[in-house]
Amino acid sequence: MLGKASGSRRGDPPAALVLSRQNLPVLDRDDGQYAAAREAGRGGYVLAEADGDSAKTAPDVILVATGSEVQTALDARELLASDGIAARVVSMPCREWFAAQPAAYQDEVLPPDVRARANVEAAVGQGWRDMAGDAGRVVSLEHYGASANYQRLYTEFGITPEAVAAAARDSIHDTQRAPRPCGHQQTSTPTSSGDRP
Repeated sequence: MLGKASGSRRGDPPAALVLSRQNLPVLDRDDGQYAAAREAGRGGYVLAEADGDSAKTAPDVILVATGSEVQTALDARELLASDGIAARVVSMPCREWFAAQPAAYQDEVLPPDVRARANVEAAVGQGWRDMAGDAGRVVSLEHYGASANYQRLYTEFGITPEAVAAAARDSIHDTQRAPRPCGHQQTSTPTSSGDRP
């Protein structure tokens, strides 16, 4: 109900409450490992810091996700941590609300000096490309029409913690190069639509 309440306070109708059919874990936000859900009203917020505590270590990479893909990003964060890579997870329930925040807040959540980013979206990645930046990656599904349980589809189409972690590593590697004037590189599974990694 938080998203609905936030939308109502904004006075920007219409608002929708979108729920997942997936059986996802509920994050324990009382232990300090994850940010409070009330931050969702800002459109995007740091859900989990790179080091898992409040010391706010500068991340090596930022993982951005929304909805059910947040769990995929959290799992990728664990994979990266096992390799000594500090990954911040940003939950982005509404890009438009986030874009309406002051620039200082946006830079706090997505520091411009952290160019390594991997965005995950189990739909078309078009709206996420600007947020990925010049060295970032977008792990997304660039076509429509498959039907099966979500675990099978995510595995088949590369929306997995392993794929997000690989995209994060690629992005980190690309930060060692000069910024690309054309922005990010797509990393979704190639489809018949002509997209290529």
